[in-house]
Amino acid sequence: MTALGKTVQGLRCFASDVAQGFFEITHNGFALVGLATVCLVATLYARPDLRDQGEVRLRAWLQARQEAATGMPIQPDAIERATAADPHQLPKQQAAVAYWLSKKYRVAPEPVSALVAEAYEIGDKTKLDPTLILAVMAVESGFNPFAQSPVGAQGLMQVMTGVHKDKYENFGGKLAAFDPVTNLRVGVKVLQECIQRAGSIEDGLRFYVGAATSGEDGGYAEKVMAEHARLKLVAAGRSVPLPQPATPVIRTLAPADEPQVPSPAAGAAEDKVAAIS
Repeated sequence: MTALGKTVQGLRCFASDVAQGFFEITHNGFALVGLATVCLVATLYARPDLRDQGEVRLRAWLQARQEAATGMPIQPDAIERATAADPHQLPKQQAAVAYWLSKKYRVAPEPVSALVAEAYEIGDKTKLDPTLILAVMAVESGFNPFAQSPVGAQGLMQVMTGVHKDKYENFGGKLAAFDPVTNLRVGVKVLQECIQRAGSIEDGLRFYVGAATSGEDGGYAEKVMAEHARLKLVAAGRSVPLPQPATPVIRTLAPADEPQVPSPAAGAAEDKVAAIS
């Protein structure tokens, strides 16, 4: 064998030995990785607390990276705080009411849809027409959940938080007056009591607005009943023209169960309120 042949043969042997060694090292490395993985899985299975800690740290790490990339906090559960519903998922009757109110009062259909659905649900429980509940809400606040009168009527249903603070106790306190659904539920409770006390819807509305003794409600009951009639037609599938939204009623009467003391600053302008304290 020539010197060149011996050299080539030697190189082949060397390459073969290197390849074999690399294969052995890789094989053993994969075996060690597999063994470590099995041990890790077994440990996590036997120690759920370690698994939970690992998941928490991994989520925190991923969230921190995402916040750094987007430049704002990441809160996937924020959707749970939103008062909104897809109007397409409502029954046809409720969806028609929600879209009509949305157009008339120039508010988004999604939050109105949530309020319509809640009004129908609570109306069924309290035996009050849901379109009456929505009519009161429309006249009182124009669907502004943060509305407040000069003397303390607050939220969608413009319930006097100070007078009815006991009704908010089950919802965490009086600040819940600005949660739309909570304000709706408390307002409906007050409205139901007013109607039961007065004996009719119209007189109950006068109680609600604080005009039980004077009988002068500034046309409040008439406005609510007119809106109620329109909403009933909408719910029945009738076409109802859309007038310009009326200015929400400003409470100017005092609670029926409280002494009517003139305000030095506002003169005779006092609060009208859901009347039962």
